[in-house]
Parts: sequence; C-alpha cells; structure tokens
Amino acid sequence: MSLWLLLLLPLVGAICVFLAKASIAKWISLGVSTVVFVISILMAVQFEYWGTPQSGIMSHVPWLSQMGVTLDLGVDSVALLLVLLTTLLTPLCIWGSFTAITSRRKEYYAWLLILESAMLGVFSAQDLILFYVSFELTLVPMFFLIAIYGGKNRAHASVKFFIYTFTGSLFTLAGFLYVAWQYQVSQYGVWSFAIHDLAQFASTSLSASEQGWILLALLAGFAVKIPVFPVHTWLPLAHTEAPTAGSVILAGVLLKLGTFGVYRFVLPMVPEALVAYAPAIAVLAIIGILYAALICWVQDDVKKLVAYSSVSHLGFCVLGLIALNPIGLEGAVLYMLNHGLSTGALFFLIGMMYERYHTRDMNTIGGLAKKMPVWSFFMVFFVLASVGLPGLNGFVSEFMCLLGTFVASGNAEQWPGVLGPEYAAIAALGMVLAAMYLLIMVGKVVFGKLKEPQADKSHSVLPSDLSPREIGVIVPLAVLCIWIGVQPTVLTDAMRGSVEEVLSPYPAIVQQEQSATTEVLFINKENQDG
Repeated sequence: MSLWLLLLLPLVGAICVFLAKASIAKWISLGVSTVVFVISILMAVQFEYWGTPQSGIMSHVPWLSQMGVTLDLGVDSVALLLVLLTTLLTPLCIWGSFTAITSRRKEYYAWLLILESAMLGVFSAQDLILFYVSFELTLVPMFFLIAIYGGKNRAHASVKFFIYTFTGSLFTLAGFLYVAWQYQVSQYGVWSFAIHDLAQFASTSLSASEQGWILLALLAGFAVKIPVFPVHTWLPLAHTEAPTAGSVILAGVLLKLGTFGVYRFVLPMVPEALVAYAPAIAVLAIIGILYAALICWVQDDVKKLVAYSSVSHLGFCVLGLIALNPIGLEGAVLYMLNHGLSTGALFFLIGMMYERYHTRDMNTIGGLAKKMPVWSFFMVFFVLASVGLPGLNGFVSEFMCLLGTFVASGNAEQWPGVLGPEYAAIAALGMVLAAMYLLIMVGKVVFGKLKEPQADKSHSVLPSDLSPREIGVIVPLAVLCIWIGVQPTVLTDAMRGSVEEVLSPYPAIVQQEQSATTEVLFINKENQDG
C-alpha cells in the first residue's frame, strides 16, 4: 500500500465533505477516515522492517531536482506506530463529534480530515521540505477548529496557539536551511534535503559549536510543540477552549510532532551538542513536571486540569528522549503512544460530561457514579492508566523513562548517558503528585454525594449515561491500554532496531565527554597539590 494513498485520501475526503450536504458530511468523513485506518493496518501487517533500523520507502517523486528537493515518503517502525495512532484517533474523533457539533458541520469534518493528512505527512516525510510543509500545515486546521468551534475564549486561544507554534517553527526552519547550505558547500554546490543525508552530514562534519546553535534552533520549534517549560503556556488555554475532538487530537498526536521531531532530527543530527546540553534540557523537563503538577492540584476546571497534566506527563517523555540509552528512548516512544491513548480518552470523557451538563467546574458537579456508572467506570480506568497503575499502559512507559534516566550516568558501556539517579529521583515526585491531583479529581467528580448544575434548556438533552456510540468510541482505547500494559514487549521489540540506529553515535561521544571531564579534574587536582 502506498503512503501517498494514505496521505491523499483524507484530502480527497475533505473535498467531498465540502461539496456534500451537511446531513451526510459526518458519514463521509467517518467512512474516509475508517478506510485510512484500515489501510494503515494493512501497511503494518505487510511492513517488513519491524525490529530493524531500515525505513520502508514507499515513494520517490522528484520535485525541484536542481535544489535536491524530492517528495520522498517512508516510515521506520517508530514512525509507523505513530501513523497507526493518528489513523486510529481520527475516526474516533469524528464519530465522537456526531452530537457535539451542530453548526458548520461540513467545515468541521473537512478540517479534521485535512489535519489527519498533514499529521501523516510529518511522520512519513523523508525530505526536509516535505516535513516542514506538513509540520506547518497542521497549524491551519487546528487554528480554525479552535477559533470556530471552541469555547468563550476561543479567539485568544487560537491566536496564541498559532503565534507560539509558528514562531518557534521559523527558528527550526533556519536550522534546517543552515545544515542544507553547509551540505551543498561540502558537496561543491550539489543540494540535498534528504533527512538521512543531512543528519549524517551534520553529525559528522559540523563543529560542536555549530551543532550547539542548530540544537537551539531545532528545539525552538520542537520544544514549543511538546511543550517544554517555559514555552508551555499556550497549551492549557488551547486545550481548554478547543472542542472535544480538537483536544483529543492535540493531546494524542499534535504534541507528539514535537517529541517525534526530537527523535527524528535532534538525536541523529547534533549528538555532540545534545550530550553537552542534555543536563540543562533535563532540568527544564523536571521543572515542567513538578510545576505543572502543582498547578493541576489547584484547578477547578476538569479539562484545564487534564491539560496541565499533559505538560507534566510529557516531561517524562523528554527525559526518556535525552537519556541517550535504548531503554530510555524506547520508553519515550512508548510514552508518545500511551499518552495519546489515555489522555485522549480523558478528553473524550470530559467532553461527554460537558455535553450533558455544560460545565466542567468541580465545585458545581460531582458524585456522577450514581447517575452515570458506565461513564464513571471509564473515567476511573483512564485516570488509573494516566497515574501509572501497574498492569496498564502508563506504568510501563513512565518506568522505562525513569529507569533510562536513572542509569544514564555514563559509567558503563551498556547504559551511556549524561544524566543519572538524581534526575530520576526528582522527576519521580511528579508521579506522586499526579496520583494525588488525579485521584482527588476522581473523588470529587465521580464519588461522593450527587451534585448537578441546573438544567440548561437551551441545549438538547442526552441520555444520562453513555450511549452505545460513545461506548464504542471509548472501548478501543481501553482495550489498547490493557494490551500495552500486559504486552509492552510487542511494541518495544518492534521499535528496537530504529532506536539503536538513532543512538549508535552516543556511546563514543559520552565516553569522550567523561574522559575529558576526568582529565580536567585530574589536572586541577595536580595544580592544587602543586
């Protein structure tokens, strides 16, 4: 199956939705997104490179040959896992929006399909220009989804989202162009924007100083998208004001464009700089973990609480990425998938509650287990998955990220890295805080005395508990959370070859860094003794 079919089918579907009647737009979009999901499953079944570092290149189309720009598509095992996450969440978001969206429905479903195509382009691009175009294209549909279908502060949220992410991406583009320019200088005027070629050139031919500036340029875009403290402030507002499907896609996939960017570009392209700056990045990640967790503790809005929890949780993912060893990086990739499932499900459930009561304030609503037992069961289940209960998906990825950080002291060839136990110990406090604020939220909203706001007669009345359609949206995510919690090795074995290929230059660089540090300490000691 061609990746081009996977990318272009949602765009064709979006055109059909625009031209169709509003009454059938949702069914067209659901049908198209479901077909895309089935195609992605067939691709995964036929994929020949699970557990190996190779990418399955599906297409090579020359575009601007004189500039070395081609439309190359391909995926390795890590990218294919994220493609599967994208194609799974999109039809669920469309299906889950059937009762939530009552106006401008054609535009809404068309924007979701365009967004799916752009996200798939990010994960499958093998050319820098195609990657960057897809990366920026994701901003447009999400901007309109928030600005048109969001809450009371949707205008401010959409503009802030666009400005933050677009501005950061411009610095990333500058870093890309600098690497491409240096490459053509070294090749006597022959340009190339192939990701593999430029990553290999930058990692072996650019100086440590040049790599440092490129690292800062790349992180300017990717850190905002993740987001990392202190460039995280756009996310809680965007999450809170976005429609339910927008929040699910934002948490489930869009934030992973930043972590995937670190995996795809930062790790292989600037290894010397990353080894030097990893401790500083880890400090920012840990501050984000603890700071956002403390903010969650004082929230009254359930959706804003889960939004800030994304900032906190993704700090663990960043630690795994920069642990620079296989177990940490495998945990980070697994965290990308797990966060998309469990946090996406929480946003679904909060949206279902909001459709019934039109409030997310924990001071005005509570004890819903008495009236919505099915909803309450799933709410408790996915909170436990987010907390990291052993046996569910969240535990495995958090444990691997922290273990990778803990052993990344550079003292053994098996576990290279420049972090260590102190980073993991402080970050682990975030798990304790997460358990506290999430379980407190469950205690207020699910358990206790039933507390409901006054009925709003201006809105349609939904069944008190979840409908079969809403259960159908949630059940696939719950099944995957259990499966990953019980059988995580299926995924970690699949991604192992790609992870080891990305990390291949790091043991030597870390050992060189450790040797240089030891030599400096020895010279200083000799001077003091002298």
